[in-house]
Amino acid sequence: MTVVSVPHAFNEEDLYVDLGPTTGHPLFLKCEGFNFAGSIELKAATERVVAAERSGALTEESTLVESSSGNPGVALSMIAAGKGYRFLCVTDSHCNLTTRLMTEALGSDVHVVSDEAGSGSLLGARLTLVRALCASGNRCVWLSQYTHANNWKAHYRRTAPAIARAFPQLDVLFVGVGTTGTLMGCARFFRAWKPSVRIIADSTGSAIFGGVPGRRMIPGLGMSMRPPLLDEAYVDEVVSVEEADTVRTCRTLARRGFLFGGSTGTVVSGATGWRARHGTRRTTAVAIAPALGERYLDTIYRSNWAQALYGDDVLQPAGRTVDAGGAGNGVRRAG
Repeated sequence: MTVVSVPHAFNEEDLYVDLGPTTGHPLFLKCEGFNFAGSIELKAATERVVAAERSGALTEESTLVESSSGNPGVALSMIAAGKGYRFLCVTDSHCNLTTRLMTEALGSDVHVVSDEAGSGSLLGARLTLVRALCASGNRCVWLSQYTHANNWKAHYRRTAPAIARAFPQLDVLFVGVGTTGTLMGCARFFRAWKPSVRIIADSTGSAIFGGVPGRRMIPGLGMSMRPPLLDEAYVDEVVSVEEADTVRTCRTLARRGFLFGGSTGTVVSGATGWRARHGTRRTTAVAIAPALGERYLDTIYRSNWAQALYGDDVLQPAGRTVDAGGAGNGVRRAG
């Protein structure tokens, strides 16, 4: 795969949306979905593959394997296709159909885990299968997104510095959490660059910060175990968001011209609630939007799916609606 860099061309790291007119509270959204893989996961996936190549762990004979319920699998599929590697994505029944089809279209194999198989969770069953594959002697290489240091280093090197350049007066950063790679990379960077920046993590129905794991139907955020990468010393506050609020927020944003994925809906919902409680309009706040919303058209944006899981109220708008014409003026490019 060859990518040509064109001076002054559109840079996916430079696009921000001003959601202030939509939410009623000043909030910039860093849009990470404008790359070939369609999500922030391309950064960390690239870092992990390059590190494995340099160390000699990954060769032409290797088969990449990863546990993923969504965008990490698509990102690795794209990299594997471009570099000529085989890739096996181990996912589960909560993975969006569109995501699975994209992974397969890129030439990768997909194995769907449909039950917990005594592992306590679908994630546990996925990890058990991945470990078995790697122990089978068939040259499988697992670049574990859950434990690999380059998962957070990618965001320390790229995501956080891009935000710092665009918003030198940043006060608060909202980050959704799954493996916590994005959270840890950004938190470590800002702790060194500007310690006064508050790091707010969004979590829903998960055990990441010690909660009891519950039903989670929207992939991308949350985990049924504590992520090995997590260091809570870098986190100032945790905001818990219900999935119904995630769906409401996604659908409300879409009605104003912004089609984002479930992780973004969670982060925006959490950030909006936090801003409403703290009420400081002069605070410079940024939230990270990991991906766009096309992969959720058959779930979050399908009314009968949302109603069946969360009730009729989930179709009601979330929070404040934008003034006429507000969304159209809300896109900003850094610099």
